Amino acid sequence: MTTRPPLPPFSRESAIQKVRLAEDSWNSRDPEKVAQAYTLDSHWRNRAEFINGRAKIVAFLTRKWAKELDYRLIKELWAFTENRIAVRFAYEWHDDSGSWYRSYGNENWQFSEDGLMLWRFASVNDLPIKESDRTYHWPLGRRPEEHPGLSDLGF
Repeated sequence: MTTRPPLPPFSRESAIQKVRLAEDSWNSRDPEKVAQAYTLDSHWRNRAEFINGRAKIVAFLTRKWAKELDYRLIKELWAFTENRIAVRFAYEWHDDSGSWYRSYGNENWQFSEDGLMLWRFASVNDLPIKESDRTYHWPLGRRPEEHPGLSDLGF
């Protein structure tokens, strides 16, 4: 059996670590890599779309990042229990016409004992922004340690 530390039950420190690992993975924009954090039969609700299983997660993320260009994400721990984590997030991206957006949302996660995510419920809202209003300017990939988080940015 493959495990994905940190494993439940979560402490505050391990929940924060799990959230940062998820953020780093999503900022890779690699659907195959991201999907490895989820159980084979993982269940998602993302906006109004229901997704079940890794293959469909990969297909969803492939479509997502073909549309959401120059995607940069910040996640922040909101709450946790033994095997559940709630996060809030914001990400910036633009479409193929050059229109920029900041997408805000919340996710509720439930993990299996091996540390893979079994359930993911995401609510997301998109706010059109001017390119000059962008806040996330790090090179594509992992957010640098010194870059402010959501609370620091007032999001």
